[in-house]
Amino acid sequence: MAKGDNDWKSRLGVVYSTNPDFHYEEEAGAGEEETVEPSKQKLIVGIDRRNRGGKQVTLVSGFVGREDDLKELSRTLKTRIGVGGSASDGEILIQGDFRDRVVDLLRGMGYIKAKRGN
Repeated sequence: MAKGDNDWKSRLGVVYSTNPDFHYEEEAGAGEEETVEPSKQKLIVGIDRRNRGGKQVTLVSGFVGREDDLKELSRTLKTRIGVGGSASDGEILIQGDFRDRVVDLLRGMGYIKAKRGN
C-alpha cells in the first residue's frame, strides 16, 4: 500500500460504507477558493493591538483567494514598506502603524476598493 493510499485525515467527514466496490474520491480543488481579481477585492486596513503586548500591527483583512496569492501580496507589501509581518487565514499582519501607506500601496496595485478601517 502506497503512502498516499491510506490518508485517513482527508476523509474525516466521510461516512463508512459497507459496499466492497466503493472507492473514495476527493473533490478537485477542495478547500481552495479561486483568487478574486484585485479590482473586486474589498480589503479593510485597520490597526490591531489585542494580544500583542501593546505593540501595534496593521491588519489587512477581507482577502478572498488562495493562500499562495495572499502570501505573495503580503511579501510585496512588507518589501515596499520595509518591515516584517505575516499572512494567514485571509489576513495580512504588518508590524507597526502603516494604515495610510498600505491603503495607498494597495490602490496603486489595483485594489481600488481597499479602504481604511479604524
